[in-house]
Amino acid sequence: MTAPSPAVLDWLSRLIAIDTTSRDSNLPLVEAVAEHARSLGLEPHLFPTADGTKAALVVSVPDAAGSTSGGIMLSGHSDVVPVDGQAWSSDPFTLDVRGDKAFGRGTADMKGFDAVVVAALADLVAEPLSEPVHVALSYDEEVGCIGAQPLVDGMASVGIHPRVCFVGEPTSMRMIRGHKSINLVRVTVRGLAAHSSLTAQGVNAIEHAASVVRYWRERSDAWRADGPFDEAYPIPYTTGSVNLIEGGNGVNIIPAECSVTLEFRSIGTPDDDRADVDALIAFCRTVEERMRAEAPDQEVSVEVDVQTMTAGLDTPSDAPAVRLGQALGLAVQDDKVTYGTEAGIYAAAGISTVVCGPGDIAQAHKPDEFVELDQLAACEAFIGRLVAHLRA
Repeated sequence: MTAPSPAVLDWLSRLIAIDTTSRDSNLPLVEAVAEHARSLGLEPHLFPTADGTKAALVVSVPDAAGSTSGGIMLSGHSDVVPVDGQAWSSDPFTLDVRGDKAFGRGTADMKGFDAVVVAALADLVAEPLSEPVHVALSYDEEVGCIGAQPLVDGMASVGIHPRVCFVGEPTSMRMIRGHKSINLVRVTVRGLAAHSSLTAQGVNAIEHAASVVRYWRERSDAWRADGPFDEAYPIPYTTGSVNLIEGGNGVNIIPAECSVTLEFRSIGTPDDDRADVDALIAFCRTVEERMRAEAPDQEVSVEVDVQTMTAGLDTPSDAPAVRLGQALGLAVQDDKVTYGTEAGIYAAAGISTVVCGPGDIAQAHKPDEFVELDQLAACEAFIGRLVAHLRA
């Protein structure tokens, strides 16, 4: 087993100890990293949310000429998923190194990578660099990659335009060039309450929401049967699912409201994704018309809220990020992954982007989440090769 440096484990311990579940603030974490950056003579950029409860962070290490133009972006997210209802064998917010594994919430997804790149700031500062390096931490990745676009906009506002980005999601240190998009849509059906013995006097929101569920299952079945297909993915077609349903308030009451949250992970283009959402909206309009026919003089509706449409990633094999990855010892992979990341957003902003980070995605979001120590060491070695490659 190859172990990471004490500095990496120290930073991992510090980051794990800060509960940055997406529903909570990430400010204690970004402030800790910002304070470290200032101690190295760097000036971090913080981009707060409108309500001030969260912030994205970018720490730029200038090149030998003092410029922060262009350069390499090392991208992580600061938030983690909840531990509610999970049976952990140790405190999820205390790093627990047992044997060849480090346990704790976020060790794999993705504070392991964050710890490596934050620990590397000192080495980067000590070298005259041929290109600047930007360490970036976003917020709210786990709830729809919400913080990535504000991070891109924030960087642009201060003149930071990286040419290449490595997103450190867990890939077992394999360089991934492609992943599916993530799309979440919430449909809220508002009907009319009545006593359950008087069904004709009500409009049953659950029953009408069920027609949306059936429509979405049929659409998902069509993707599975008819494609389009991309055999580079382990599941080679666009997938759809109904992941949350809420409705009703009594066994003898015609329910007045029901909401369903639909997801699809697409191998198509952004235009394809938009067309699928538009088709869903059109179907929901027909549901609303049927509801109004049942109660012409009442307020009934079907509301469609597109919560997120996060772009997929499809980086060419000869792209700058891939060529740099090869120069740093990474192999070009043909296979793609089904899970989504912020990489598609950065690629859409004109930054050549790949995904490569320590740990296995299979360990993410689970109780007793862990990252193997040799994965952290491999990531640290990769960043070390990047530092040597950029040495002016």
